[in-house]
Amino acid sequence: MAGRTVTRAQLAEAVYQQVGLSRSESAALVEAVLNEIVESLLKEGTVKISAFGTFVVRTKGPRVGRNPKTGQEVPIPPRRVLVFRPSQVLKERINAGGSGRSR
Repeated sequence: MAGRTVTRAQLAEAVYQQVGLSRSESAALVEAVLNEIVESLLKEGTVKISAFGTFVVRTKGPRVGRNPKTGQEVPIPPRRVLVFRPSQVLKERINAGGSGRSR
């Protein structure tokens, strides 16, 4: 399963199978959770999910970059970036080879 991408549809299917909501309710629940995460990041800039990790919006300052093709210097304007820091629990599960997975 290395390199496999998890989609919204797969998350909704997992909710459907494990919780027992209808497929449409499961999809709506997944959408609601993701929307709440996005809205919280826009308002507060931080979302912490216990035993999973923390999403933080950071501001990167302006800098000078270089066009790799021409070597010409190009100014890069300031921007906001999203950073994810995994929790210690998640790190331990990943380093244990994924043991304890619910699948």
